[in-house]
Amino acid sequence: MPSTVSSLWYVDAPDPVAVLREHPGPDPDAAFALAKQLNPDRDVVPAASGTMKVWAGPDPESVYIGCYPGVTVVCSTQAALPRPTKLPELLVRPLASEATYLISYDLSLGWGAFAYWERGEFRRSFSATRVNILEDEGMPRVWERPHWAGEYPIELAPGEMPDPQLLPFDPPDFADAANQEWLGFRYRGKVSGDALTAEEIEVCGFSLFPKGEAPKLLEPEVAPPAEPDGKRGLLRWLRGRDRVS
Repeated sequence: MPSTVSSLWYVDAPDPVAVLREHPGPDPDAAFALAKQLNPDRDVVPAASGTMKVWAGPDPESVYIGCYPGVTVVCSTQAALPRPTKLPELLVRPLASEATYLISYDLSLGWGAFAYWERGEFRRSFSATRVNILEDEGMPRVWERPHWAGEYPIELAPGEMPDPQLLPFDPPDFADAANQEWLGFRYRGKVSGDALTAEEIEVCGFSLFPKGEAPKLLEPEVAPPAEPDGKRGLLRWLRGRDRVS
């Protein structure tokens, strides 16, 4: 499971999991075009690709994108916001999608966040550490009730004393529950044996550079055309005669 996640999902498909299962490979050309659209002030260079198990929470100089029919995911530090409502307009609805979902968490910080826009209109956001709610905007969803009711309490380490302000749930788990509700899978574990996992979702990688500072790609060396065996042998013989003993 990834220890950090900062992902944005643009969804039109009624069943995102079915799309991700049926199309195991993303569209690299569409991913490249979107990477450039979302980073107009940077040089974008294709890099190593992989799965969301590794690249769901990339570093600031990278972005990972998976473009599938009706489902697009963008993994970028731009989604790791303490206040999800501050997401730049460019990132809210770049593809005119029906729904935009933000899912982010950092296990080391005990922080988790999620947000939802419908056709670009804000609907719900939440962000918190274990003891501090950073943002709680919009109408809570029905699926949130068990978490607020304390049905998924934070598991403390042996000997750890609970903070009096401790939330009734673990924020990373809360964010992951939002992902399960909206996208149909969890980053952290599986709800069933055949459930989709982050390891099965492929994304295309891109490195980001300041404008004009991307490394120049070297032209591949072109090997000379092969010579017929007879001619090649003759040339070797002639070269041998030219050598100085």
